[in-house]
Amino acid sequence: MKTVAQQMFRTCNKLFTRKTPNDVLEAHPSNIETAAQMENIQHLPSPSRPPSDETVRDIIHHVEAVMERAHHGGGWLLSGIICINILILGCALVSGSAFNNVAITPVHRQIFLIILLLLTMLWMLFYTVFTFRKDQAVLFKDSHAGPVWLRVGLVLFGLLSFLMDIFKIATYVGYLHCDSAVKVAFPVVQAVFLFFQTYFLWIHAKDCVQLHTNFTRCGLTLTLSTNLVVWMAAVTEESLHQTEIPDLNVTVSHKMYRASYGYKKCKCSHSACDTFKEAFYYLYPFNIEYSLFASAMAYVMWKNVGRLVEDHSHHNVKFRPKDVCLGPVTGILLVVAGLVTFIVYETYILEEEEEKRNKALLIHFIMNIVIVSLMCISTVVGCIVYRLDHREHVSEKNPTRSLDVGLLVGASMGQFIISYFTIVAVVATGARGYLNALNLSWAILTVLQVGLQNYFIIEGLHREPFHVMQEDALHTNAHAFQEHAEMSIVVEGNKSSYFLTSSPRKPSLKRKVLKEVCAFLLLANVILWIMPAFGARPQFDHSIEIKFYKFTMWAAVVNIGLPFGIFYRMHSVASLFEVYLIS
Repeated sequence: MKTVAQQMFRTCNKLFTRKTPNDVLEAHPSNIETAAQMENIQHLPSPSRPPSDETVRDIIHHVEAVMERAHHGGGWLLSGIICINILILGCALVSGSAFNNVAITPVHRQIFLIILLLLTMLWMLFYTVFTFRKDQAVLFKDSHAGPVWLRVGLVLFGLLSFLMDIFKIATYVGYLHCDSAVKVAFPVVQAVFLFFQTYFLWIHAKDCVQLHTNFTRCGLTLTLSTNLVVWMAAVTEESLHQTEIPDLNVTVSHKMYRASYGYKKCKCSHSACDTFKEAFYYLYPFNIEYSLFASAMAYVMWKNVGRLVEDHSHHNVKFRPKDVCLGPVTGILLVVAGLVTFIVYETYILEEEEEKRNKALLIHFIMNIVIVSLMCISTVVGCIVYRLDHREHVSEKNPTRSLDVGLLVGASMGQFIISYFTIVAVVATGARGYLNALNLSWAILTVLQVGLQNYFIIEGLHREPFHVMQEDALHTNAHAFQEHAEMSIVVEGNKSSYFLTSSPRKPSLKRKVLKEVCAFLLLANVILWIMPAFGARPQFDHSIEIKFYKFTMWAAVVNIGLPFGIFYRMHSVASLFEVYLIS
């Protein structure tokens, strides 16, 4: 214990006495307070009385807090100001360019985005070439940040986004003779940016930078705000493509009036323009998710700048599909049934006959009600298991988990907004008929399901992993160790990794039920993401809300709430996979 305390003091002295261009200690009140706190830390128990584990843990957390305060400086404030200004300016340009009768055009928005993308790539190049290669630049790695499955998802969405840019280039090349070349330059720059950023986040997502901290914070907020502005632009284009109605007629589907994307006078020079245009619109959902994934990873890196991370032993958590059966099978059946009904809905809703359109809405409403009802039941089962579970809650500081919870709750507001607006419209108008009844039932069940799912996921993310609890029990009870598993200890340097090599018993019933629930909810959220992401808009095909709120207000509600609702489903998939691994 004495050796550990001495090593801790040496690390503190080394970090505090090292001066860098960005971290020079001056006679500032905050630095005086830091020095005073460091003196207080030195009042440790004497070596003759070894401190308890709890005391050492408190000392380490106190040292971390003091060190992080010393590294913060003005970088947090400056980087936050940069992020806010870029986001507000980007929001104004994106909103202004959404209309054709104003001086701001999509070309102006794309020029602004090109500048942001180039600046972000320059900073990433500087970080990779200069900052990262300096000695003691990255002393710690956050094991929770950028897990492999998240980076694989980023690569997958990045490849599909790259394909979207290829289709855009092929489309806009046909309009070069009568339209701006910026529309070709933007997808070219964005395609290069995709490769830069995906490589950067794959390599550096876990970094806890200790040098050039202020500049690194500003660069990361630039990356964060750039991805969010790209996300806003993509969401706006997709929303206009799905909901633009020149002459409002609530009795006809909005999809018969989809935007022609402004090419009324300018004609394409090759015959494949329409095919490419339709293709890249179907790839927009993947580009939207890519931008959000990258934004989340950049935010976690920003939180980790200057952070000191405790050196925990690494626990291998393997994904074993054979542990579950009922959940995945039921979920796959739901996904297949949902895809079939979605195709039928997309086909029938374009028909001119009102009977076929009503049939399409009937099928869509019933399918969604069945999915959401089954999700409610399974989530209640999972919550009951949590009440019977004795795993402790995690108290360790974890920016990744905090971000996951914040995004989950924030994105769910989109689902709540649309559902509550629908409930008010149906109840206030006293609308009758089977379609209105189904629409109301779907809205009420969605509110219930989202609330239950949020509780289930947040509770799961804050529980100790099962394998950690098992290892604690095995260390304290040798008899239990012999009964439950055989453990091989592999020592590499000063780190130990534990692998459960065999187990005579199957996973406990509680653990198995949690895994089944997670697997089912994951697949159910996948189909609930697919349907709205690829064009299902019953909010406009069913006229009750448009009549009650009028089209302008209802379109604003849907186009603001639905993108967050779509992101909520994809983020729920990622969070449920994390809960599955913990379980």
